[in-house]
Amino acid sequence: MPVIQLPDGSKRDFPAAVSGAEIADSISKSLARDAVAVRVDGSLWDLNRSIDHDATVEIVTRDSSDGLELLRHDAAHVLAEAVKEIWPDTQVTIGPAIDNGFYYDFARDEPFTTEDLEKIEKRMLAIVERNEAISREVWQRNDAVKFFRDMGEEYKAKIIEEIPEDETLTLYRQGDFIDLCRGPHLPSTGKLGKAFKLLRVSGAYWRGDAKNAMLQRIYGTAWANPKQLRQYLTQLEEAEKRDHRRLGRLMDLFHFQEEAPGAVFWHPKGWGLFQNLIDYMRRRQNEAGYQEVNTPELMDRSLWEASGHWESFGEHMFTTETEDGRNYAIKPMNCPGHVQVFKQGITSYRDLPYRLAEFGKVHRYEPSGALHGMLRVRAFTQDDAHIFCTPEQITAESIAVCDLILGIYKDFGFDDVIIKYADRPEVRVGDDAVWDAAENALQEALKVSGLEFSHNPGEGAFYGPKLEFVLRDAIGRDWQCGTLQVDLNLPSRLGATYIAEDGQKHTPVLLHRAMFGSLERFIGILIEHHAGNLPLWLAPTQAKVLTITSDADAYALDLVTRLRKAGISADADLRNEKISYKVREHSVAKVPVLMAVGQREVEEKTVALRRLGSKQQKVMGVEDAVTALTAEIGERGRAA
Repeated sequence: MPVIQLPDGSKRDFPAAVSGAEIADSISKSLARDAVAVRVDGSLWDLNRSIDHDATVEIVTRDSSDGLELLRHDAAHVLAEAVKEIWPDTQVTIGPAIDNGFYYDFARDEPFTTEDLEKIEKRMLAIVERNEAISREVWQRNDAVKFFRDMGEEYKAKIIEEIPEDETLTLYRQGDFIDLCRGPHLPSTGKLGKAFKLLRVSGAYWRGDAKNAMLQRIYGTAWANPKQLRQYLTQLEEAEKRDHRRLGRLMDLFHFQEEAPGAVFWHPKGWGLFQNLIDYMRRRQNEAGYQEVNTPELMDRSLWEASGHWESFGEHMFTTETEDGRNYAIKPMNCPGHVQVFKQGITSYRDLPYRLAEFGKVHRYEPSGALHGMLRVRAFTQDDAHIFCTPEQITAESIAVCDLILGIYKDFGFDDVIIKYADRPEVRVGDDAVWDAAENALQEALKVSGLEFSHNPGEGAFYGPKLEFVLRDAIGRDWQCGTLQVDLNLPSRLGATYIAEDGQKHTPVLLHRAMFGSLERFIGILIEHHAGNLPLWLAPTQAKVLTITSDADAYALDLVTRLRKAGISADADLRNEKISYKVREHSVAKVPVLMAVGQREVEEKTVALRRLGSKQQKVMGVEDAVTALTAEIGERGRAA
């Protein structure tokens, strides 16, 4: 006779074992209709699985985060069932839920086409209509291996063979389709609904290893209802218009090419934008008491072994061996170099906090299939900083970093920022006692600051817990950019000390801090957030002077000189083209201010000024125009 405690603290007695579906129905018919799973004593269970003991139970609905993940996981299984029904010889491998959707990897010689996706989606809808019951089955390991191998599903058999022998092996059956899965799942395929859409096909290596066979990955999206699906598809359409790779070409900012995968070729305008960001950040850091340094990009393997990077991060590092037998690594992070700077000379507690900053170029190996413009690269520049402080200074320094980060994001037009607290991951360095101290310190800083945050369990860095700053852009997408990490491990591993008040050597606390994270990635996010229409103070070319007739050429060049002397980035277009053509071309290139000059402007010492996105133009005196633009650019556009 189980006693079920609900989230509101109320309790319900049942005469016999009871399922989550029955509990939901006993509460309300609408809850039973929306229920997709049940959380029993913190663990997610199938809705129809029996609960035969006293338990704390929460009904999971389709529009909750857990419910959405479950819908997307089931959509992947329905996708696999559809593919197997249409092409029985195709092998299925893995199919998880991901952010905003799902995918499934298939082993098939013939490539999937756009027409195939339409056919698969139609079959998925038919499977939903069939409302097949989904049932959980516990199997013996050897029986499951033989079952899948006899079916020709070699990948599934390999996955099962790698599962620890003491782990319960569960398969889920829906109609004639059966798949390996931990679950949980929906009670039936009909519960999935029709708010899903297949999006694209890409290649993916088995187990993510380029040495393995290439599979075909079908991506899709799934939502709780058709309205959410329509909103997401509209967002995808808008995202395509804002794609930084397309706008980067139109704005002549950068390009990529195969000879340097995951690295940016900056063009003059793009490099100007890059330097604008550095100038801005350098000024803000100087005001906040940071000292800028520069450390080597290539350092001996022994340093990376001592820091713990070689063991925990080695697979992502580019390495080389010289003729004298020494092994070097191109730095994937700046922190060990900053510790070396700190260690030069004896530091007193009076010198702390000691804040070092660097615009450091780092390299990390990312699989080719994961590269995505400037949003996922192999070579990038971090606006990295490290604060060496005493344990008593952690709270104040952490609050100062949070205030600085949030203020900077606001300057770039990001007002919606989510903070996530991430604690110890499974793979980490340092003792649990050290982790306890680091996590407690960061939580105390959050408490004192009063900032709202969510918990991201197990997602901390391998050397310490961290705060992640997630920006929400103009079309509702989330981007994790800045971080603040409390590290009590690295300074000790690398022998960093300071002389405390007691006259003894102590190990400093190290705060890792990045605000943009990667300048390349942040620029990509900025371009997409603003749809290329960058704020005037940030735009690489802020004004373009366009001549209507050749008689105005000298006047235009003189105007460009005056704009540049005022600190405004400006160029002239003296080509023998119609003014409408010039306006259209530079509008496509996202130049924020266009100044048309002809014979009348020459005679009256004026300009016809038009802002990007506006069809209206305003005739102004030259000095008034320069003064207005200078004021708008303001302090954010001034070099330190």
